[in-house]
Amino acid sequence: MSDFIVEAELRETNGRSATRRLRRTGKIPAIIYGGDKPDLSVAVDYFVISKLLNQEEFHTSMLEVKVKGSRGKNTVMLKATQWDPIKDTVTHLDFIRVSSSDMITLDVPVVAINEDKCPGVAKGGLIDVIRHSLEVTSRADSIPAHIEIDCSGLDIGDSVHIEDVTLPEGAVVHHEVNFTVLNVAAQKTDTTDDEVEGDEGSEEAAEA
Repeated sequence: MSDFIVEAELRETNGRSATRRLRRTGKIPAIIYGGDKPDLSVAVDYFVISKLLNQEEFHTSMLEVKVKGSRGKNTVMLKATQWDPIKDTVTHLDFIRVSSSDMITLDVPVVAINEDKCPGVAKGGLIDVIRHSLEVTSRADSIPAHIEIDCSGLDIGDSVHIEDVTLPEGAVVHHEVNFTVLNVAAQKTDTTDDEVEGDEGSEEAAEA
């Protein structure tokens, strides 16, 4: 069962001119591919998609795309999103056909939790997330919306590596190196001004 339903319509023409005309009507281009079926070039409502993209679960959930004028069911996942680098607006979507049992690899965001209970933070340290997302492989119907890292037992200087992370059942992060996901770092103090003042004082004393 799909968690989200997206309405779409078939695109009969492609190319830059057709895409510009499409965007002027409040729609953006997308493609549905995979599953041993022909690719489908479709258009989706820009405002509806923009709201859905703000929901964390939309990026890792199974979706149903209902294509007007096309027969059959399109159960998909969002595989890629293209953005305008200046306007920061979505310009194109890639959907890949999936079934519940398919093994899918997606980037899943990392979320630090219990920062208020972190001993290192209480001492003035900062939680530094090194990997903001992890490449997770899991069944299509059970990819987590995010990976939580519990910071309640971390002190300044402590690190959490990938092999320390508890993943949902059936989920895997393939890795060759036990890389750092986050750590608790001491705050850096800016001593530049003090050093400059100290140097100036030494020079004045020397001239005297």
